[in-house]
Amino acid sequence: MDITHEELVNALQTYFGFDTFKGNQEAIIRNVMEGKDTFVLMPTGGGKSLCFQLPSLLMDGMAIVISPLIALMKNQVDAMRNYSEEEGVAHFINSSLSRPEIAAVKADVLSGKTKLLYLAPESLQKNENVDFLQGVKISFYAVDEAHCISEWGHDFRPEYSQIRSMVQRVGVAPIIALTATATPKVQKDIQKNLDMVDATVFKSSFNRPNLYYEVRPKTEEVDKDLVRFIRSMEGKSGIVYCLARKEVEDLAQVLQVNGISARPYHAGMDAPTRTANQDAFLMEECQVIVATIAFGMGIDKPDVRFVVHYDIPKSLEGYYQETGRAGRDGGEGICLCFYSPDDIERLRRFQQGKTPKEIGIGNQLLFETQSYAESTLCRRKLLLHYFGEEYTEEKCGNCDNCRKTYKMIDASELLQITLETIQQVSEKQKAEHIVDILHGNQSAEVMSYHHDDLENFGAASDVEESTLHAIIRQALLDGFIKKDVDSYGDLKLTKSGNKFIHKPGKFEVPIEIHDDEDEIMEGAATCAAADEVLFSILKDIRRKTAKKNDVPPFVIFQDPSLEAMATTYPITMEELLTIPGVGIAKAKRYGDEFLRVIKEYVEENEIIRPDDMRIRTVAKKSTRKKQIIQAIDRRVDLDDLAESCGMSMEEMMDELEAIVFSGTKININYFIKEVVDPDEEEEIYDYFKNAENDNIKLAMEELGEDYYDEMHVRLVRLKFHCDLGN
Repeated sequence: MDITHEELVNALQTYFGFDTFKGNQEAIIRNVMEGKDTFVLMPTGGGKSLCFQLPSLLMDGMAIVISPLIALMKNQVDAMRNYSEEEGVAHFINSSLSRPEIAAVKADVLSGKTKLLYLAPESLQKNENVDFLQGVKISFYAVDEAHCISEWGHDFRPEYSQIRSMVQRVGVAPIIALTATATPKVQKDIQKNLDMVDATVFKSSFNRPNLYYEVRPKTEEVDKDLVRFIRSMEGKSGIVYCLARKEVEDLAQVLQVNGISARPYHAGMDAPTRTANQDAFLMEECQVIVATIAFGMGIDKPDVRFVVHYDIPKSLEGYYQETGRAGRDGGEGICLCFYSPDDIERLRRFQQGKTPKEIGIGNQLLFETQSYAESTLCRRKLLLHYFGEEYTEEKCGNCDNCRKTYKMIDASELLQITLETIQQVSEKQKAEHIVDILHGNQSAEVMSYHHDDLENFGAASDVEESTLHAIIRQALLDGFIKKDVDSYGDLKLTKSGNKFIHKPGKFEVPIEIHDDEDEIMEGAATCAAADEVLFSILKDIRRKTAKKNDVPPFVIFQDPSLEAMATTYPITMEELLTIPGVGIAKAKRYGDEFLRVIKEYVEENEIIRPDDMRIRTVAKKSTRKKQIIQAIDRRVDLDDLAESCGMSMEEMMDELEAIVFSGTKININYFIKEVVDPDEEEEIYDYFKNAENDNIKLAMEELGEDYYDEMHVRLVRLKFHCDLGN
């Protein structure tokens, strides 16, 4: 279909109100209108939708848009109807429509009013829809979110792999496949699956210069960090992503009680509530939407100013797409991610029960995400490299790593032995395995391959594993090694890598420099109270309360709890419950006296309490906590209980201590009788009766590490707290 530049611009102005195209849009639209298969790789905010919306209005027939989400379809259909005077110009058919509504859609299609019909692949598979569409002239097919086709894509959907056969059933026409996130491997999968290997490819840069990337450690204070951050973004819209639906609900409540206008969004909510919450965010009736990853696909809100990942995502593709919802108008866009290695392990456990192939792919995607989170390199450079794009600047200046101070260390010798080790294992192992060999770790895989016999086994045992991983990441960026995606990430040497082994050159990696004074201050903040005078007063009250109740002082409140009180100055029962180690039972039993003294101290000294530190919490009914307490009431063996909860015994002990130290009483005598000798139990119990504190390390030194098992000491300490304190 021939059309001049002026005619295209006029159509753009008439239908969408723009007078210029962005990036590759015009070339893509021309390619579609010439009846050619088209592959579009364009970041979020680049204007992908226009690439199939405008040609559908100008070409004969109707375009079919295959789209994965009902919310996405509704949003785009509403937008198209706003652009056109004809109400029936765009429709969708999905499970949200009734029979009469579907009949009305089909009537508009047959009349020729409809130029765009949105369908999920599941709907396109239905025989009744195939039969109907065979009688309609199809101008082209648009496969939106095309990464769903690939098993290496972050939203893989098996139904997407059937699209080519569906197209052949309905009627062959050109295809335009579009995605905002595709590695070279995913791009290859998409083109192969859709039988469009010869398609014209339009690839825009993945670089979004206006987005600021930052990764922060996810600690017990994460809710406080998040509330403080959102308060600093007052009046600006943002999205907070969580992995679990319950987490979405709980976090939305935390934000609400802290005066932040927030609403939850996840697939488990009823459709009217979900839609109402989405619309409230779009209409700026609420500042923040707390959501699972389902939210945001195709949502056209250009002024989202921040995107927070409360949990680390399952893949870098997912992370990139979700962060891409910030600053789509080219303005401010802050992308903050909270990271804990525990979250990676939790995601790995979620893969249990999947096929070996699915686990292999999932683990490799998780490893890439973990590497990104733990890296000291420019985050923009890492992201772009992952998507097959080279970022030539040394620093982007707009990520947390580029704003830190680093020193470069010479790692040429370490790189050489790393490359030799990859060669020694025949280029058939992943980064984790290479690090295990170099560090001398006798992991199950290393031992099974007899790689502990290699010359380089333990050659870098004095080097931190994080540094070895950093060397591998830098070597990937510098082109000395590459990853073989088909083998789920095995490391392969490049020509440059082989050359470096025989003729090493300069190779440096960055190591972060910490200001010594800052380190001292940070260390002090974690182990001492901000107000030492108040801390001393609280210790005195604790001592008197302990004497009155005939228990050791640490049974009342432990030092970290008093330190937190002397830092945040709680003056209400609600605020006291936000203090670590203070549960409802202890707060009710001992809290009034402490609150009275703190309140008097604050008033007498005219202390301005730090509002940002007093983060309100909501009462959470911990499912795991309830399960553990109920299981103990049924006298379940703690080893079996730990296994059923997917925890190690060490993790189970941590959980039990959190329960007991916050004031809840449990009875584990039945288990202690099975595993601890009665005389041993009595000696440990007597020790804690007379000890100044209940520190396990000191207890082991006093009792004798050669004679007592640490787990037994911890068990008896729990019994002691339950008997005397709770």
